[in-house]
Amino acid sequence: MLATRCSVTARQTIARFYEESRGHHHMTEQPLRILQVSTYDTIGGAEKVAWNLFQTYRERAYGSWLAVGHKLSIDPDVLLIPKHEQRRRRTHFSCKGDSGLHSPEGPQVGTVSWVSALAHMIAEPGKALDRYCGIEDFRFPGTWKILSLSPKSPDIVHCHNLHGRYFDLRALPWLSQQVPVVLTLHDAWLLSGHCAHSFDCERWNTGCGHCPDLTIDPGIRRDATAYNWRRKREIFKNSRFYIATPCRWLMQKVEQSMLTPAVMEARVIPNGVDLSIFHPANKEDARSALGVPQNALMILFTANALRQNIWKDYATVRDAVALTAARMGGRNVLFLALGDGALPERIGAAELRFIPYQTNPEAVARYYQAADVYVHAARADTFPNTVLEALACGTPVVATAVGGIPEQIEDGRTGFLVPIGNAKALAERLTQLLSDNELTQRMGILAAEAARRQFDLQSQAEVYLGWYKELVEQQTAERLARTN
Repeated sequence: MLATRCSVTARQTIARFYEESRGHHHMTEQPLRILQVSTYDTIGGAEKVAWNLFQTYRERAYGSWLAVGHKLSIDPDVLLIPKHEQRRRRTHFSCKGDSGLHSPEGPQVGTVSWVSALAHMIAEPGKALDRYCGIEDFRFPGTWKILSLSPKSPDIVHCHNLHGRYFDLRALPWLSQQVPVVLTLHDAWLLSGHCAHSFDCERWNTGCGHCPDLTIDPGIRRDATAYNWRRKREIFKNSRFYIATPCRWLMQKVEQSMLTPAVMEARVIPNGVDLSIFHPANKEDARSALGVPQNALMILFTANALRQNIWKDYATVRDAVALTAARMGGRNVLFLALGDGALPERIGAAELRFIPYQTNPEAVARYYQAADVYVHAARADTFPNTVLEALACGTPVVATAVGGIPEQIEDGRTGFLVPIGNAKALAERLTQLLSDNELTQRMGILAAEAARRQFDLQSQAEVYLGWYKELVEQQTAERLARTN
């Protein structure tokens, strides 16, 4: 009873100071200083979410910085977390293949010489031993300097993907004691012993071990998944996070996971897209700009390295396009695969063109605006930006009902959902849309309306900014309560 009364008194004290700090804060409000943490800055789906928020905050005159493990841009507000430069200075070897280790598709065969590998092993034997044993690599001391990277100390730290060989998870208890830490999950890596998505495996819910597939990204050499899972659980026990997920599907996994003890508050905040770039446009103009025949029935699919991407299902969509073309009575069916480079080919009666990865979002938007339908075949996915971008451009989507995709598409209104790996069902929906121009146009209008209503980047930023302010004010109140 005494403990309960003390707890209530403490809460009342904090609440009183919280209200006082709110009043003081609004009288002398200063722009928030926001530090986001991400694997890359300008490439990748989860990374794009962080990048878009980073730019939006800066445009609104907030202190906005992005700390990354692998920097590709020259933006001065993108801060490289110390790691690679120190390693190269220590080895005294010429490690020309080092950049290949950190490409979005993973290690590139033939880019890293045995001399480079030996240099890394000599420089950091502990890391080499961990990798050999299948232990996830947390040995990144630059993580502990993260609060000193920005010109001014951040009020809030917003973390995105923390895998990608750049972040020491063991710093999270300390970091979450210094500033409020918002953690947006884009996949399920934090909940598992190694994988970003577990497909049908449910071992992550009970402690991993006896992993059915060690090659799932991020892959490991030996089955240390039970140890990795327990180590994460111990880290989370001593941390406090404010968790966001873009969809309810992933939040339900969080609620069943070992991350739960660390969660102070959780919110589902859908990703948003820049509607000033991704919006409906004249299809004829878009096709002229891209050199696409005006009379073609155009199907678009986009993903990084989509033919080798384990999360996507290129084989199924390829079969579905062949079936669709066979049903279209000799009409010109064009399948554009955006995000991969290869020579054009034929798939049955359909023409297939590969388009290399595009960094310019305006160029990407033109492909959506030129397409009749966007197809998204996935084996595992969370809340793909490409689906949102297609909807925003007024392009109906046919996608597999996996992960959070059913929360993006209104089945029968803005697109169609089909079972995983079912090329026949995919082809039936593609054929239905390509054969009925009135249906395609109606769905496109509804898709663009849904995107404006639910998936606007500005709205996403507003939600996060409001949450940041609440958390900073709460922290100020707690500190005032402790000092009085």
